[in-house]
This record gives sequence, C-alpha cells and structure tokens, in this order.
Amino acid sequence: MATPYTGDPVLGTNGVISESFAKQFTDLPAELLEHILCFPVLNHIDICNVSCTCKRLHDVCHGRGKVWAHQYKLRWPRLQRFYQQNESYDWLKEFKTRHMVGQQIRRTVESISKRFFTEVPCVGQVLGDSFAEIESLGAPEHFCEDELLGILNSDKRKCLTLKYYAKKILYFLRQQNILRNLRGFLERPPEQQSALEGAVLVDRCCNPLADITLESISAQIEELTDKVKKYLRVKNATHPSLRASQGDCFVLENLEFERQVICALNAVLYDQLQYKGNERDYYNPLNSYIHQVLLRRTGIPISLSVLYMTLARKLGVPLEPVNFPNHFLLRWCQNQRRSEDIYDYVYIDTFGKGKQLAAKECENLIRHQVGADYYSAISTSELLLRMVGNLLNIGKRGEGNEKSYQLLRDSLDLYLTINPDNVQYLLLQARLYFHLGIWPEKVLDILQHIQALDPSQHGAVGYLVQHTLEHIQHKRHPVEPEVKRRSVPEHRDVLYSVGLIMKHKRSGYNCVIYGWDPKCTMSQEWINTMRVHQLSKGADQPFYNVLVQDGTCRYAAQENLEPHSAPLEIAHPEVGRYFTEFSDTHYIANEELQAHYPEDMCKTHRTVEELYHGLNPNSGQPPEPTANFQDHDLLDP
Repeated sequence: MATPYTGDPVLGTNGVISESFAKQFTDLPAELLEHILCFPVLNHIDICNVSCTCKRLHDVCHGRGKVWAHQYKLRWPRLQRFYQQNESYDWLKEFKTRHMVGQQIRRTVESISKRFFTEVPCVGQVLGDSFAEIESLGAPEHFCEDELLGILNSDKRKCLTLKYYAKKILYFLRQQNILRNLRGFLERPPEQQSALEGAVLVDRCCNPLADITLESISAQIEELTDKVKKYLRVKNATHPSLRASQGDCFVLENLEFERQVICALNAVLYDQLQYKGNERDYYNPLNSYIHQVLLRRTGIPISLSVLYMTLARKLGVPLEPVNFPNHFLLRWCQNQRRSEDIYDYVYIDTFGKGKQLAAKECENLIRHQVGADYYSAISTSELLLRMVGNLLNIGKRGEGNEKSYQLLRDSLDLYLTINPDNVQYLLLQARLYFHLGIWPEKVLDILQHIQALDPSQHGAVGYLVQHTLEHIQHKRHPVEPEVKRRSVPEHRDVLYSVGLIMKHKRSGYNCVIYGWDPKCTMSQEWINTMRVHQLSKGADQPFYNVLVQDGTCRYAAQENLEPHSAPLEIAHPEVGRYFTEFSDTHYIANEELQAHYPEDMCKTHRTVEELYHGLNPNSGQPPEPTANFQDHDLLDP
C-alpha cells in the first residue's frame, strides 16, 4: 500500500512555508541570516517582502545592516567610490533616495523631447528648465549623474531619444560643476594656481563627457618626468634634480644644472618622444586640450608651453609664461631672479622643438617689432584667457554647424568665468544665444549686466532686448508643427519615408531620412549654388532631409538617393533626436517625428519587407531592382 503524501518539509502540503521551518529559519544567527539574504538572486523587492514577515527578519534587514548595503552595491556599483569603507551609512535611506532621484530624472528626460523637438536642439535651450527641475530635487549630484550614465549605457540600439537628451543633461551638469571648480581655482592665491591644473579644467569644460582628471594627467606628467630623469642620470649621475621626490617643490640655484635639465627635456620630448608643433592642422581645437597633447604628442605654442613649463618646474627650473603676440613663449632667467631686463632672459619656443632665442630674435617669429611689455611674464589666469581665446577664435572660424557653435558657447562660458565683466564677450554671448534662438531669459540677464557695465552699449542692448522679448512672446504661442501625410495627392511622388537607410548615388555617403518635402523648399540662392537645375527634374521633385554618416545634415534630391543595399547604423549625433531605435534594416521614428509624418512608418515597414525580407508581398515574386536613376554632375543634393 502506498504511503500517503504528507507534504514538503519546507513548503508543507499547500505550498506555503511550514511554520516549523519558518521558526527554524528565524532562529538562525543574525550573521547567517544576513549571508542568506545577500544571495544575488534576491532583489530589493524580495528584501522588502522578507522584512515584513516578522520582527526578527525586520531587525535583520535594518537600514544600516549588511543586507541593504548589499542591495545598494548590487543595484548601483558605480556609486561605491563615494562612500568611505569604515563609515556607517543608512543604506535603506540611501537606496530610497537614489531610487526616487532615478525616477525623477527619467521623467524629466522623457519629457524633454515633447517640449523641445521642434526647436533648435542646443544644450542650453534643452536644459534651461530641465536643469532647474533637477536642481529642485536637492539630490546629491552623483545620484543624478549615475542615473544618466545608466540610461546611456543601456542597450546600444534602443531608447535612442532618451539617450540623446540624457547625454545633453549630463554634458550640462558636468560642465556647470567644472565651471564651479574653475571659479574656486581662480579664488586661490596666484602662487597656488598651477598652469597644468588650469589647463585641465579648460580641457574638461570643453569635453565634459570625456574621462579626464587632474590625477590621470598628473600621472602622465610623472611618467615624462621619470623619462627626463633617466636621461639626466646618464649625463650627470649626481644632478640634484635626481634626488627630488614626487611632489617636492624646489629651485635649482646653479645655471649649469638648469641648462642640463633643459637639454635633457628637449632630448626626451622632441628627439625620443617626437613631440612637435601641429603646423598642418594648427586650428584644430584638439591642439589646445592637454589630454590630447599628451595622447597625440602635438599641439600649439601655448599647450606645449604648459607641458614644457610643468616638467621644467618639477625638475627645479622655474620657467615663466610669456604672452608674446601670435606665438606663446617661455622665458628662462640667465641672471638674478625677477630681473626686469628682457635681455637677462632666454626665450624658449616649445612649438619649435625647444629652440632658445634672445629677446630680439623672438620678433623673427612674427615678423614685426614689439615693445618690452610683450616679453613680461604673465599670471596663470592670463595664460588661461589666452588659451580660451584661441578656442574662441576657432569657434568663430567654424562652419556654423552644431559642433562649432558648441565650442563657441563652451569657450565663451570659460572666458566669462575667468573675466566676467568683459563687455565684448558678454555681447558676443548674448548675440550667439539670440542667433541660435535659445535661452532668451538668460539673454536678458546678460544684456542687463552689459548695460550696467557700459551704458554706451544701449543701442546694441536695446535692439537685442526688443527682439528677445518678441521671441519670448512667440514661445508662449507656439505654432503647431506641420503634418505631412503621404496619402494626399500632392505627395504622391514621394518614394521614400523617414527611417530608411539610403545611399547617395553621386557622393557615395550613407544616411538616414528624417524628413521630406514634395518639392525643394530652399532659397533660389541655394538652388543656384547647388546647381539643382542640372538635375533631370530640377527642384520640381521630392527632397529629403538626411543625417549623414560624417555628422552633417543634408538636403538631397530624390533622384540622387537609393535604398542602401546593406543597411547600417548611422553614427550621427542627432539620430536620437528623431529616432528611438535602430532595427537592423531601418530606424524607428520617435513619437514626435511620427506626429509630423504619421503615415511614414507604415511605408517604411513595407519598403523594408520588399527590399530586405524576401518576397514582394503584392506579387509573390522577389522585389524588382530599384530604378536606375541617371547620375548628374551635382555634388550633393
């Protein structure tokens, strides 16, 4: 006769944990219970449920215990560096705060696309109100940043719109923090302002999403210092600079010892490591960023001078920066310290491989004479103004695209942080924001500041105030976006749809469509410049807005485009503004773009099925090849 089933010793007969097992479990030592509750399979919801079962487990799961510490570390591992190992924390409170901040950040990021889709996608505009919302949380800054990084590090091909705006918020948050650090740096006594630290702050402010720290740059400087010492040891094993430890502050008192350091520095930097001035690509902003100078071993006079001067000072040679016009230099005193005589110095051209020049020989670099004032040493803040001024000029020389505008905005923020009352650059900043149509409230604040500093600017200020107020009024009554439906008769010639990956037949570039017009809507001047009349259908054919693989946005004629034979992702910084996902063969438009083109995604899916997924759904036959449009001598549309 079969033995009747009496139930599982743990779950009992009805699948519920038996009372005897529960008692045995809760009678276990607290350390063992904590160990069990820290198993990776348990998440924070499980721990909440467990802590509600009885007082014993509630006490084991107390906020400062190992269980919630484990849950916090498991959920947000990047945040561990903000906690001291031997300190006590209320981990449950930290968990709740971080969780709440994460939810609010996501809500804010998700709302941005709806608010700003139809306007210029610049960081300041997107974040004027959003940053205030985040600040109003009163949450630790690293919680906000961690949530944004979590969004950015999620599935590469999905949530593209969320990532697009999360990246802009992270850029803005980090940059604001760096500018605060720069203000603190400038408040220190001049002798505590190192040129290297200032250059790193400039670098970080222009590249806030890059992993650049003073510690990492200093470590690379130490490696270079060790290389110079190694060379120096071969030449003079008893040189006093060899006895200096890391962080020591000292000055050599013997000119011959200084000369040996300079010779060793030139040999290592220029001969061994092949550092050089970037003559071919002088106006590349990378030449001004110290981390790129170290990486690429090239730069412009001022960035190479910061590197050279830092290394020399670490080895006991007190070189000084000289704001020489058009060609930054260092000077090396050959006589008593702090001499006022410009002929008591040798001038070092770091762009010219450390060449040493007498005072008047420097004029050969710029081909004209200058007064003695131009040979004087300058402060670190003056050096940073020169460095940022170079970036400003590069931004002004730019092609008027998002990248050059961003550099101009970043360098203006830097310049006005160092010199906040410069009317010329305040006015430039106001005009830039006005031109881009962004942050009108900030424009009014800038204009008010200009008027207080220099009442003679009332003409320019008055004009900008009037038009900025008109812009603010316009924003209060936004125009509804145009809706383009493929089904209307005037759009019957539009062959392609948003989200399709295309190839330009003449130029060969890969791109994705994010908009279209049934006819060319550009000005007659553009039509003439681009020689649209040479196309077989001229301007009287559909034209498409496309994001190109090289980072540009273009307006291309239908007859010059064809579906890509092997669709690929388009690495364009604005993809996330229009699309939420890359789906192997095409991009999926976000809600905002679909509102503009409500019938396009259906067309895109049908086209993708016909082109890439086998049979033509209408004929049951393989798809016919795409039309063989005639090529034309037209570079781009």
